[in-house]
Amino acid sequence: MAHPTLACRFLNFKLHSPLVLASGIIGTSAGLMTRAARHGAGMVTAKSCGPAPRTGHPNPVALDWGHGLINAIGLTNPGAEEEARLLAETQTQLRPLGVPLIASIFAGTVAEFAQVARTVASAQPDLIEVNISCPNVGDEFGTPFAGTCESAAAVTESVKNAVACPVSIKLAPNVPDIARIAGAVVEAGADAITAINTMPGMVIEPVSGRPVLSNRVGGISGPALKPIALRCVYEIAQAVSVPIIGTGGVSTGLDAAEMLLAGATVVGVGSAVYYRGVTALEQIGQELAAFMEEQRISSVETLRLRG
Repeated sequence: MAHPTLACRFLNFKLHSPLVLASGIIGTSAGLMTRAARHGAGMVTAKSCGPAPRTGHPNPVALDWGHGLINAIGLTNPGAEEEARLLAETQTQLRPLGVPLIASIFAGTVAEFAQVARTVASAQPDLIEVNISCPNVGDEFGTPFAGTCESAAAVTESVKNAVACPVSIKLAPNVPDIARIAGAVVEAGADAITAINTMPGMVIEPVSGRPVLSNRVGGISGPALKPIALRCVYEIAQAVSVPIIGTGGVSTGLDAAEMLLAGATVVGVGSAVYYRGVTALEQIGQELAAFMEEQRISSVETLRLRG
């Protein structure tokens, strides 16, 4: 058998690798995103931006607690207008490499999502990822948009009406039925789904008796999140036919294989960059290719069909 290929398709994009730099890791500058592209990323995702600049939460905001990471950065970002300039600069460096750029957005109201999407779309990203795990400030209880089919679909429709590029909706794991919500956003026009965001959690320092993070609670990522992400991706893949960016706890090539077997089209890599450095995607790609060769699997599509 010839050496396996990692090349694959996602929507209308031909990727040299199924590995995607996830949002929020090193997607903060054109140089870092280009570096990730040169070191194994088939697509790269910029850090999420919102309607206005945010400084985020005071330190401590992140911790390696032994089984993964927990963070409450607080959506630190320069605002949509400055982000659009960063995205435009990044595109000039990524296009010659053939690596698509994903912009990531969040907002507090349905109308704000459309506004932020229009602003970042001016930089011509290849895809916009919509983070609907943030609280709906127009809701009496501040329920996250990802929490119900109705609110998730409303954001999806609003963004789709605002931009011409493809849109992926990033779903949250802490919901009663993620497959139903996936179905609702696809019906509302989502071109793809990113699954999943971090899982809310808490770590307490026992001597002081206080939560470690200044925000008390934060999002769990890294190895502890993988079984949850696999279950969510599997359920979504059974419910909808759009491509899925499977994200959560992928640190090795075998982890990536598991995510593809669960039904992901491509695989997001985030916390592994903390553990293995900026070349994590390259290393994971090499490990995935070695596994495929050992199992006599010729392509990413063939691997996925085995799941």
